[in-house]
Amino acid sequence: MNEEKNEIKITDYTEKRTERNKKNSLSKKNNLFFDWVLPVIIAVVLAVLINKFLIFKVYIPSSSMEPTLNVGDNLFVTRVYNPEKLHRGDIVVFDSKELNETVIKRLIGLPGDTIKIDGGVVYVNGKKLDEPYVKNPMDTYGEYKVPEGKYFFLGDNRANSNDARFWKNPYIDGSDIRGKAQIRIYPLNRIGLLE
Repeated sequence: MNEEKNEIKITDYTEKRTERNKKNSLSKKNNLFFDWVLPVIIAVVLAVLINKFLIFKVYIPSSSMEPTLNVGDNLFVTRVYNPEKLHRGDIVVFDSKELNETVIKRLIGLPGDTIKIDGGVVYVNGKKLDEPYVKNPMDTYGEYKVPEGKYFFLGDNRANSNDARFWKNPYIDGSDIRGKAQIRIYPLNRIGLLE
């Protein structure tokens, strides 16, 4: 009996430290995942979804929309799911089957409109269109009747724009319209909403 009282119990602190380190290591891995990896994954997924369904960015490669848009401008464009909600004067991004590229121009003619260009002056349904944004008017002529479901586009820099006046098929189908340009995001000194 005396021997039992004299026993000294030795605790193995190394073993406890190892168990604690394992728990801390797992905790650090969990923290790394929840603090960094998961938020990055969520951000990437959100960015892809926003780009696919809400907005996308475009770069202006030519001077066809000057002075409104200059070469090198970067814009945010909102996706258009119902082109009937677009208005004359909107700056629109669309796919041109004829040019086999994505194009940005100003919407001039809506379905059913009659467009007449006389000496570079544009008339819509018999009324002169007020176009303060036009640079370098070009002495062109033409008359167009926009079919249902189609749209008619011109560039603001009329003397330097390959637009509906020169296309074999001057009309763009509503299903080829991708979005409406909303905001210039670059260059920084020209950031702002587009009119």
